[in-house]
Amino acid sequence: MRIKPLRKAVFPVGGLGTRFLPATKAMPKEMLPIVDRPLIQYAVEEAMEAGIEQMIFVTGRGKSAIEDHFDIAFELETMMSQRGKSLDILDATRLKPGAVAYVRQQEPLGLGHAVWCARDIVGDEPFAVLLADDLMVGEPGCLKQMVDAYNKIGGNLICAEEVPDDQTHRYGIITPGMRAGALTEVTGLVEKPAPGTAPSNLSVIGRYVLQPEVMRVLETQEAGAGGEIQLTDAMARMIGGQPFHGVTFAGTRYDCGDKAGFIQANIAVAMARDDIGPQIEAWLRR
Repeated sequence: MRIKPLRKAVFPVGGLGTRFLPATKAMPKEMLPIVDRPLIQYAVEEAMEAGIEQMIFVTGRGKSAIEDHFDIAFELETMMSQRGKSLDILDATRLKPGAVAYVRQQEPLGLGHAVWCARDIVGDEPFAVLLADDLMVGEPGCLKQMVDAYNKIGGNLICAEEVPDDQTHRYGIITPGMRAGALTEVTGLVEKPAPGTAPSNLSVIGRYVLQPEVMRVLETQEAGAGGEIQLTDAMARMIGGQPFHGVTFAGTRYDCGDKAGFIQANIAVAMARDDIGPQIEAWLRR
């Protein structure tokens, strides 16, 4: 079987970010900074590292700051050049024409619906999905680990993370088959199972590599948990017809859709940096 190269990534960024109000009243939650880079930039840089060539943002009303962030800022760059300041810090924010596309999710109908909104740009190609709320810290990056696995086995891949048994009701959970190192065969998926009913403690987290057929499944997908069109439900319908595997991420995930996780990510990333890490550590010790 020929494995099609993975060139495109979808970033669902149309959510309202209500858990971070009032900070997100006028600013997209994906623009919240971890130290000095917004969450969405970490996700885009992760995709770049994995060899992704086209970034597809599924946006909503009030998300123009994301488009501005990945555009050329003529006045800023001119001023910096005139003052002898390096523009290198902006390199990852200047996406070239053709390397970025934007599409609107006009109603907040769920993750599955957001992915489906990108169907015409994705076309008949495999694609990645990255949720910026999940900050993945590791070497190599999470998507690079998944792409390396994809290039060997093809099919559909889901990023997996072991979670405590009392937390499984908060996630999509994998029904596991054969395991080989970081790879786990996925024989079923359950979205937010009732406490005590989860088939494993392997949760689905915000990175996916999917075949284009999932778009046709999403076309007729009915609302599931939370009254939304769930991507997990669409993937579950494809299992058995296409290969599915979970890739356990070798690294650390920070749930930045949660206030505590967001603060933890800021502290952890700051402490890992040479320029400010010693100051942060000294302050924490005091």
